[in-house]
Amino acid sequence: MSNQACGCSGGAKLIFACSGAADVGEIADKAARKLTRDGVGRMFCTAGIGGRISGILKTSEAADSILAIDGCPLNCVKSSLEQAGFTTFKHLQLADLGLEKGKSPASEESVNKVAARAKEMICS
Repeated sequence: MSNQACGCSGGAKLIFACSGAADVGEIADKAARKLTRDGVGRMFCTAGIGGRISGILKTSEAADSILAIDGCPLNCVKSSLEQAGFTTFKHLQLADLGLEKGKSPASEESVNKVAARAKEMICS
């Protein structure tokens, strides 16, 4: 595990990210992958939640914490989790960090900004 992992203990911390076609979708996706590499949590399959894949749902139900990272205000990740019956999770909307759809290139700076905020959220 990386030295950048959460200082908190506990079970699985799952991260569901937007991977949409817009720039903010790319940022959300790259931030979730960075968090996984850094040992903060584990990126998991948002499409599997939407598709109601039983193994993905069971693993998600057993998680200690879930973080949804949405790229734009459509909040597809949040909606997918809610429609699958999940009510307890943290939600990060990139617009809350000043990242606007169509105006936010997927730079290392933007990815790091999102990953830092997501780490604060999932580790609290």
